[in-house]
Amino acid sequence: MQVDFYHLTQVPLERALPQIAEKVLATGGRLVIVAGEAAQRVKLDQLLWSYAPESFLPHGHSGGEDDSRQPVLIAETPDAANGARHIALVDGVWREEALGFDRAFHFFDEERIGEARLAWKGLADREGVKRNYWKQNDAGRWEKAA
Repeated sequence: MQVDFYHLTQVPLERALPQIAEKVLATGGRLVIVAGEAAQRVKLDQLLWSYAPESFLPHGHSGGEDDSRQPVLIAETPDAANGARHIALVDGVWREEALGFDRAFHFFDEERIGEARLAWKGLADREGVKRNYWKQNDAGRWEKAA
């Protein structure tokens, strides 16, 4: 199981998340995106429809009739009703349930850096967990820092 920590400093979540989602879908994978606040989930829904003029990411909100058919599912909790093996935690809150997926993307900003550090340390000795820490350079590109 792989956990990728993404420290958002230059590029906001609104630009970083669609890139990750596109890569997951390009490999035939499915993704569940978790955000605790309803307002953030509404914004994510709008984002995935309109982040680029020439495309959109097919998705739905958890709790609908077609959850199992959605390539990307936006949810309040880490339940993959769409059968996703990838999870994106986008509200800066680490959830242990993410360890039940093949790959977790943990996005956080400066407000949540302390919590992210605790999660990083907490996963250090977990068997079968590979951690990566990605930070943004001045140009906004991702660089592996650990």
